[in-house]
Amino acid sequence: MKVLLVNGSPHAQGCAYTALSEVAKELEQHGVETEIIQTGTKPVQDCIACGGCKGKGHCVFDDGVNEFLAKAEEADGFVFGTPVYYAHPSGRLLSFLDRAFFASPRSLFEGKPGAAVASARRGGTTATLDAVNKYFGIAGMPTAGSTYWNMVHGTAAEQVAQDEEGLQTMRNLGRNLAWMVKAFAAAREQGIEQPKPETTLKTNFVR
Repeated sequence: MKVLLVNGSPHAQGCAYTALSEVAKELEQHGVETEIIQTGTKPVQDCIACGGCKGKGHCVFDDGVNEFLAKAEEADGFVFGTPVYYAHPSGRLLSFLDRAFFASPRSLFEGKPGAAVASARRGGTTATLDAVNKYFGIAGMPTAGSTYWNMVHGTAAEQVAQDEEGLQTMRNLGRNLAWMVKAFAAAREQGIEQPKPETTLKTNFVR
C-alpha cells in the first residue's frame, strides 16, 4: 500500500508540510508507505484547455504534474495539502490539480481514497477544503475524513506543532486513510469489483 501526499505550498517544510508529515507518520505506523511530493517554488503552469492530453494520460507541459501522474498509477490513496490564500487553496495546487485530473484517465483516481488538508492562521479553511474535495467527487474517489475538519492552524511550522488538536486530527486522518486503502485492497482480493460508472450521457441544451 502506498499513499502520495502533495504539498501545495511553496514552503518545503512549512505549515502544510508539518500537517502532511503528521499524516504520513501515522500511515507509516500502520504499514502504508508514503511519499511527500513538493510542488516547489517555480511557477506551476495552469491548464490552457488545449486538449493535447486527450487519450495520452499526461499533460503536454512536461513538469512535476506528469511526474506525479506516473507515480499515481501505483498509488492507493492521496492527500493534497495547501495553505489558505484568501479563503481558497494556493493557486499552484489548483493549477496542479486541474491538469492532473483532466489529463489522466478516470481509472487513475477512481476508487482510490483522497483527502484534503488545509493550513491557515485563522479562517478560510472550510472553503479551501471544499474546493479540493470537489476533485474527489467528480473522479469517483471516496473522501477520507477525521474527527474534525482536516485543518491545522499557525503562521509557522513551529506554531502548527503546538496545535495539538490539529495534529490529532491529522493522526486520525492517517488512521482512517490507512484503514480505507487496506479495506479496498481486501475487497479486491475477495473479488468484490469496483462499480463501473455510466459515462456515455452528456447533457447539452440546444435551442
